[in-house]
Amino acid sequence: MKKIVVITTGGTIAMKADPVSGGLVPAVSGADLMAAVPALSKVADIEVTEYSNVPSGHITPRMMLELAHCIDAQAAAADVAGIVVTHGTDTLEETAFLLDLALRTEKPVCVTGAMRGASDTSGDGPGNILAAVQTAVAESAAGQGVLVVLNNVIHAARDVTKTHAVNTDTFASPWWGPVGYVYDDKVVFRRQSRRQLKIRPQQLDDNVYLLKCAAGDDGFLLRCLIDKKVHGIVVEAFGCGNVPPAVKKAIEAARRAGIPVVLATRVQAGRVVPVYSYEGSAGSMLDSGIIMAGELTGPKARLKLMLALGITQIQAELQSYFAD
Repeated sequence: MKKIVVITTGGTIAMKADPVSGGLVPAVSGADLMAAVPALSKVADIEVTEYSNVPSGHITPRMMLELAHCIDAQAAAADVAGIVVTHGTDTLEETAFLLDLALRTEKPVCVTGAMRGASDTSGDGPGNILAAVQTAVAESAAGQGVLVVLNNVIHAARDVTKTHAVNTDTFASPWWGPVGYVYDDKVVFRRQSRRQLKIRPQQLDDNVYLLKCAAGDDGFLLRCLIDKKVHGIVVEAFGCGNVPPAVKKAIEAARRAGIPVVLATRVQAGRVVPVYSYEGSAGSMLDSGIIMAGELTGPKARLKLMLALGITQIQAELQSYFAD
C-alpha cells in the first residue's frame, strides 16, 4: 500500500462550532481529521504532519512558500508516493497556484478543504480528504502538477477558482473545466494539466499589491502605492486589459518610477490582449513596459510576481515569467 503524507494547515475542514459564539473556530487536529475517514485505511498508509491550524485568510505568501519547502522535504523520502494538503477554501486556490510554481517534486500533490465544518451536518471534509488521497495514489496523477480536489472533481491549480461563498460545489475552472473526476473504484483524468514554468526563489518579495479597476477610477490608490515605493503592482483591468484614462496615467507614472506593473483582467475567464489602441487600453500602455498576465487572475498574477521578484528585478526577465 502506498504511503501518503497529509499536511494540515487548518481552515473550515478543521473547525467546529464554538459553544459560546456559535461560529466555527479552529478545533480539530490532523490526527482527528484522519480518524474521521476510516475508509483511508483501505486506500493508503497515511502519515500526518501539522503545518498550522489557522483560517486560510491568515495564510500569507511567505507561509505558502515555506509550505512548498515542507512538501519538497516530505516528498524527498523514497517511501512517500504523494502529498495531500488540507487547507481553508478562501485562499486555497492561491496556495495551490504558488505550490504549482515553486515545488520541485514530481510526485502527486493534491490540495483539498471543506465548505462545512467538522461539527456541521453532512460535513464534506471527510469525503474530500478521501478523494484527495485516492487521487494522490493514482498513477495517472504523477506529473500533473498541483491538483485541487473537492466534491470528487479534480482541477488544475492554474485554472481553478472559488465561485460560491458557501455552496459545496464551489470550485470550478472557468472555460477550461476540470481535468478529472474521482469515482468509487478509480480516478479518471480526461485532460492533461498544462505544466507551468517553475519559479523557485529562496525568499519571495511580498511588497506587491493588487488593485481592481472600477468605473470612474481616478488612479488615487495607484499613486498611493507609488508614494509607498512598493516593489510591484498588479492591476485587474476591465475586459481584455482596459482601464480608465486616469488609471493609465497612474500606471505610466508607476513605470517611470521603476515599479513593475502586471495587467490582469477582472473577468472570470479570458486573457489580457492588446486588441484596442484607445486611451486606457492595454495596447495604449505597451510602450510603458507593462507586463500582461495572460489568463491569470489578479491574485494569482500577484503571487507569480512575488516569486519572480525573489529572483530578479530585471524587466525583461520578469516579463519572461509571464510569457506562458
